[in-house]
Amino acid sequence: MERQFDQQLEKLRVQLIKMCSLIDEQVDLSIKSIEESNIELAVFVEVRDSKVDKYDNKIEKICHRIIALNQPVAMDLRLLISALKINSNLERIGDLAVNIARNSKEIITKPNFFNSLRFTEIASTAREMLRGAFDSFINRDPELARMVLLTDDKLDKLVRESSKILIEAMKESPSNVDCAVLFYSIFQELERIGDHATNICEEVFFIIEARSLKHRNLNEEDLIDDL
Repeated sequence: MERQFDQQLEKLRVQLIKMCSLIDEQVDLSIKSIEESNIELAVFVEVRDSKVDKYDNKIEKICHRIIALNQPVAMDLRLLISALKINSNLERIGDLAVNIARNSKEIITKPNFFNSLRFTEIASTAREMLRGAFDSFINRDPELARMVLLTDDKLDKLVRESSKILIEAMKESPSNVDCAVLFYSIFQELERIGDHATNICEEVFFIIEARSLKHRNLNEEDLIDDL
């Protein structure tokens, strides 16, 4: 019975890793669709969202089945509870990638204020946070999770700065408004991706150390003390 339970947990772990890989690709391709002005990539991201939904449903069913049949305790129970939450965050990140792709289809040419937006830095930071969150979960690495949590302020600051540039661009010319609104939405989606990455990292702490970091105003000293 114990061996069967371990096999079920391993199956869940494999499915979550596959989901992480798929979401990573979706976010990466949605960003590339903007960088390369590639409508085909954006359409591909939209079409493949159905695959994300299938993984979401499959992982949820696996978790429910394991809990119902095995009555897990301690770390195993924490893993299953967190797996459901992580899966939910992954599905939402997939939706955000689709939103970015859809917005990218509306950007015919990059505006003259594009280079001032630090788009590449914002996108890179969001991607690094996401991949760090995935790796921290896969490798059960709370130190890496801590680094992702500490990066969130950097992403928020970059988005705020670029949002100010977008507002100024709209003030300068009505012709900038439509494109500026699209980029504002894209930046909000990237910021939310960072938020979901931090959610995943909070679950890593819960799984490994049985403590919650939710609803706390964290700073670097707090995180260091917590480890």
